[in-house]
Amino acid sequence: MTHPGNVLVGQSGGPTAVINQTLIGVVEAALAAPGAGRVLGAINGIQGILDGRLCDFADEDRDRFEVVAQTPSSALLSVRLKPDDDICRRILDRCRQLDVRYFFYIGGNDTAETTHIISRMAEESGYDLRCFHCPKTIDNDLCVTDHCPGYGSAARWVIQALMADNLDNRSLGGVKIDIVMGRDAGWLTAASALARVHADDGPHLIYLPEVDFSLERFVADVEAVYRRLGRCVVAVSEGIHGPERAAIVDSAEIDSHGNRQLSGSGALGDVLAGAVKRHLAAVMPGSAHRVRADTFGYVQRCFPGVISPVDAAEARQVGRDAVAAAWAGDQPSGSIALRREPGPSYQATTFVTPLATVAKVTKPFPTAWTTPSGNDVVMEQFDPYLRPLLGALPEIGHLRLRPIDIAPESA
Repeated sequence: MTHPGNVLVGQSGGPTAVINQTLIGVVEAALAAPGAGRVLGAINGIQGILDGRLCDFADEDRDRFEVVAQTPSSALLSVRLKPDDDICRRILDRCRQLDVRYFFYIGGNDTAETTHIISRMAEESGYDLRCFHCPKTIDNDLCVTDHCPGYGSAARWVIQALMADNLDNRSLGGVKIDIVMGRDAGWLTAASALARVHADDGPHLIYLPEVDFSLERFVADVEAVYRRLGRCVVAVSEGIHGPERAAIVDSAEIDSHGNRQLSGSGALGDVLAGAVKRHLAAVMPGSAHRVRADTFGYVQRCFPGVISPVDAAEARQVGRDAVAAAWAGDQPSGSIALRREPGPSYQATTFVTPLATVAKVTKPFPTAWTTPSGNDVVMEQFDPYLRPLLGALPEIGHLRLRPIDIAPESA
């Protein structure tokens, strides 16, 4: 067993509906671990470590832990700070000052990179520090792990949002375009395919960043569906791009990691809706075409009430197993990953993968799971992957609507 000492846990990046399940999983396991000292929380992640803004979980009401676990968003508050070696060295110095011997950081691939740098520095300096990354992201784009805590709940929200838009669109017709989160990976947008219950349900078209986007092909696709059904529902990833990653909409706002601002703007939806309006007016003149666009934005991440029970349970287990791995001492650092076990019923177990396999890199949606046209997903492959992560979805019922024979109106 490693040197007895204090525990430090933090949360980083975009919050999710189940990230607090992981936090409480870490905290409860650490409080019960033999030889553990104080269990400290970094308020606003590594920024809080730098600023000395920490809380002691011994001061928190343990009777509230379960309510906190079930509450979306980051209970410790989050941060978007791209660390360099100097920042990580200062964090390591703070760990020495506080006699922190166990560091758990909950987040995505940038968080894994931070954990990796701190772990490497601790090892090089001879300081005994166990560093473990706990995965979270609605984008489902972490490598190695079968899926990411946070994805199932966000996917469940997207599916139900598309169900709602499809039902609205079925009543009134027209074209509806929904912009879904996903900068580099289309996993969340692809989930919208499970909104389709009946043969004519939308989304009728799905566009992911893994396939180069063409505005000319897009409006032609929409026209084809619109002519056939009198309506069209479209799910589009916010990260779509042209060849060589050419931007569809330019954004001047850049975050701390050098990424263009996407989710806080409705610009992409406006561009796509405008293009569809102009195209339909040209090829189908003389008719009024109802075209609308919505950008789902940040509401996808932390929506209460539609949390996947599978996602919540797995997120909690990831936190517990991170502490178990740190206390086992077999590995000084690592990222907790999920493995889907073979068998007729769904079951996932955790394992530890080296931090270097998760840091920085992203896992794209498999292009083999997209149709050759690039405007849909292959359900035979994707459905068995996603459906077990969601929990039960709402039932959707349609009337037969068979017109009866009625005598013509009298003159």
